Amino acid sequence: MSSAGTSSPLRVAYMTGQYPRATDTFIQREVAALRDRGVFVQTFSIRKPQAKENVGPEQQAEGARTHYILPSRFAALLKAHARLLFAKPGRYLAALKTALTVRPPGLKALVWQAAYFVEAGVVADRVAALDLSHLHNHFSNSSCSVAMLAAQLGGFTFSFTMHGPAEFYEPKYWRIDEKIRRALFVACISNFCRSQAMVFAPQECWEKLHIVHCGVNPADFKSDRAEHQPGDSSRLLFVGRLAAVKGLPILLDAVARLRRSWPRIKLTVAGDGPDGEKLKAQARRLGIEANVEFSGYQSQQQVRELLGRSDVFVMASFAEGVPVVLMEAMAARVPVVATHIAGIPELVEDGVSGFLVPPGDPIALAEKVGRLLRDRNLRSDFGRAGSEKVSRDFNILTEAEKLCQILTTAIAGSPATVLAGVTATTVECLRAMGAA
Repeated sequence: MSSAGTSSPLRVAYMTGQYPRATDTFIQREVAALRDRGVFVQTFSIRKPQAKENVGPEQQAEGARTHYILPSRFAALLKAHARLLFAKPGRYLAALKTALTVRPPGLKALVWQAAYFVEAGVVADRVAALDLSHLHNHFSNSSCSVAMLAAQLGGFTFSFTMHGPAEFYEPKYWRIDEKIRRALFVACISNFCRSQAMVFAPQECWEKLHIVHCGVNPADFKSDRAEHQPGDSSRLLFVGRLAAVKGLPILLDAVARLRRSWPRIKLTVAGDGPDGEKLKAQARRLGIEANVEFSGYQSQQQVRELLGRSDVFVMASFAEGVPVVLMEAMAARVPVVATHIAGIPELVEDGVSGFLVPPGDPIALAEKVGRLLRDRNLRSDFGRAGSEKVSRDFNILTEAEKLCQILTTAIAGSPATVLAGVTATTVECLRAMGAA
């Protein structure tokens, strides 16, 4: 297999559970950057996102060129599996055995695994029809289960990007160990993420774990930010899903505390999710309804405009990977305050490019935000340091080049299918765990 940019470029499938969404701009940027490097990337998605996720031209364009697995007609499912079964009956039955054995216990898990196997047949059939040689999946939960089974059904290799934190809560349920063993390689978005993968994988598999950051193109966030004059309302910004894991009740509590010193403070909450109504009710109870604007999902351009009007970006999450929206804020020279969890300290250096606070502590959160609102020079220093950090370590152009090299090297070095699509390095991992 030749490298990207030659007459025979890599032809890979990219897949996740729902794509494209307002919250997965990091995947969209990665796909675009790989295509710019000559890699042929065909995007797959298990199902279509909700219409409210289709917030900008980037999502619309990606949606139009993405293959959706569900919904599928029964006849199409049957034909896909029939083609796979009659082409390679031994391989098909081996994949069926994997689906039945590599799963959590219980009837419900069996039903879900059966669904994943059915979906995997459609994926494998389409990968063959499009003459693709490799499947890369983002996230290591359900869509990765489909990817693992599809690779075995189709006799091609697969890899995945591990993000966290959800799969770290239930690693045995999602069989992270088996996915790491069978994958050609695993891209981990941070050192913290890689360390968690090491917990589940035998040491013989650690060499397959590569750090590939999600990232942004710093050029997209170059703008002249006008600092607000003293006396103007102080503007805070949060961008993300309105879900419990994001710690938004803590952020609203902090805003109520800050309002005592900054009566005109304004928090813009850009996003949507299951806790939207609860959060609006909390804002009313705290008496800060006029200080909080819930603006719903925003396009990439709208997020950039919001960043240009913000004094501080705030994130009170309880669990994260390395939030891309923090990278965007830092690239736009907006000072950030975030919680000291997971991979965030690898992006935000406390006291240099932002402030880190303990999760679940509204007093500490309010104190650090207030310190930034009082000190214009500190905001400027943090903004400059944050921009430099993102340009140096979280630049999507650099990270895509790294991923392209990993893909090229791994695919070129993989032998003809071993154990129905499992590569030689993976065989060593399987043997180390007594599975081969």
